[in-house]
Amino acid sequence: MATEGGGKEMNEIKTQFTTREGLYKLLPHSEYSRPNRVPFNSQGSNPVRVSFVNLNDQSGNGDRLCFNVGRELYFYIYKGVRKAADLSKPIDKRIYKGTQPTCHDFNHLTATAESVSLLVGFSAGQVQLIDPIKKETSKLFNEENSCQHLGKVEWNEDSKTNEEALVTVQRLIDKSRVTCVKWVPGSESLFLVAHSSGNMYLYNVEHTCGTTAPHYQLLKQGESFAVHTCKSKSTRNPLLKWTVGEGALNEFAFSPDGKFLACVSQDGFLRVFNFDSVELHGTMKSYFGGLLCVCWSPDGKYIVTGGEDDLVTVWSFGDCRVIARGHGHKSWVSVVAFDPYTTSVEESDPMEFSGSDEDFQDLLHFGRDRANSTQSRLSKRNSTESRPVSVTYRFGSVGQDTQLCLWDLTEDILFPHQPLSRARTHTNVMNATSPPAGSTGNSVPTPGSTAPPPLPRSNSLPHAAVSSAGSKGSVADGAIAAGVSKFATLSLHDRKDRHHEKDHKRNHSMGHISSKSSDKLNLVTKSRADPAKTLGTPLCPRMEDVPLLEPLVCKKIAHERLTVLVFLADCVVTACQEGFVCTWGRPGEAGLLSAPNQATSPGGTVV
Repeated sequence: MATEGGGKEMNEIKTQFTTREGLYKLLPHSEYSRPNRVPFNSQGSNPVRVSFVNLNDQSGNGDRLCFNVGRELYFYIYKGVRKAADLSKPIDKRIYKGTQPTCHDFNHLTATAESVSLLVGFSAGQVQLIDPIKKETSKLFNEENSCQHLGKVEWNEDSKTNEEALVTVQRLIDKSRVTCVKWVPGSESLFLVAHSSGNMYLYNVEHTCGTTAPHYQLLKQGESFAVHTCKSKSTRNPLLKWTVGEGALNEFAFSPDGKFLACVSQDGFLRVFNFDSVELHGTMKSYFGGLLCVCWSPDGKYIVTGGEDDLVTVWSFGDCRVIARGHGHKSWVSVVAFDPYTTSVEESDPMEFSGSDEDFQDLLHFGRDRANSTQSRLSKRNSTESRPVSVTYRFGSVGQDTQLCLWDLTEDILFPHQPLSRARTHTNVMNATSPPAGSTGNSVPTPGSTAPPPLPRSNSLPHAAVSSAGSKGSVADGAIAAGVSKFATLSLHDRKDRHHEKDHKRNHSMGHISSKSSDKLNLVTKSRADPAKTLGTPLCPRMEDVPLLEPLVCKKIAHERLTVLVFLADCVVTACQEGFVCTWGRPGEAGLLSAPNQATSPGGTVV
């Protein structure tokens, strides 16, 4: 790893790196971008985003890729590590005027070889539903004339009438930039949209938005959040309006089972909700500054966030507390993501598993069953009646410092109150050709709130104990419960089930202690104006109070700030603000390339 004062070594763009499972290598022939590259300064300030979908066709090449650059949106066949990218033949290309795409998401439930539903959010607040295979524009949301069929395949400067339709009509729901848009897991018609205004809206593609501004009535209210339903004689969009925290709502993510929603805001808070019952499960505060990104572990037991404190923070869903922070970035962290294809699960006593070798391999096989079995085995780790199991999570992060960091979250951090197993350092790498993980159907277990004993030595520093978060339980009153039940029947029926503290004290934002108990909410309000009462609490532990992780890999891989990190079965995909979508072949995949004019990647420093 490069050190300070490294000069040229510090600024060199790396094209390969090594982890314990082998060599990851950049594949130049698999780089996607706009066909005619233009200077970076003309691409606008909205981040480049990438979305993937698999159409499950019989050709064996069902992956599709969507990415935005400036005011352009591209849809390609993604050929991965085995074939060269053909930038001259996008399946669909759209150019917008007056507004720019900011985020997008595919509906994986309805995707076929003939049709795919793609949601696109825009800088001016609109959301568009398009089918890039049929080259159709289905509906437009958050417009006075929303839900109309625009019937335009490619929008360019030669046809300005429809381009200007995006920006000339009044946006009645929210005029601020769309920061995140996602389909509700298990639903073919519901989707959730977050705005820089701090509001989220739940839509149904089958409903219209109306021609007048919506009127709302309160459904549920809690500490720093409120949820309203749309009041109208007939069902219309939006179905729900969420107001969360203060400042922009930068990103949200659904848990693997689709039951919980994690939101990160510019006020520096992570808030986790039960999505169906609209209950606040837990809260966490950044060390300082806003939180920009969030992701769930594949089993739903941990949440990782990143943001303007240059840190990655690991939060336990069950204990509602920070269990580790990671320092490796030199600027804001823009994306965090777990790698579900590389993990470590090992019994400390080989006699614990009784079964055939085939059964044991099936247990380790990644997929829907692996996600369930891993969750089950991790739950057993908390039981005193079972032998300990060793587990390591791998997650990655990219930031505005143009660096890619990989992190290992090991059992000495996850289970500090248990003795280390003999097999702790053993790593099993999952088969890279295994299918992607599916959503688990089980609810995530919630361990008890008993405070653990002192934490062990972390990767870099010894730390003291951290008490767990407060109580877990408040039950909504009958009127609220009835309202939630009515709403669920109405709209959710289609779901298918080593730095000192002084280095980090700038920009402390006001905070408040999290609690799901209505009795404690009143106490929290009194301490909101005192930052000292936030720092050092379970809501925001001091740096010396939790383990400090160091990155397994930390490499500068781009010239401009990084905005995308996606882990696929055979590769890792990154993208930067210049609009270059890069593919990194996993160990063992580089020998499978069949590109006719494959470029030779220059050597990079290997960790």
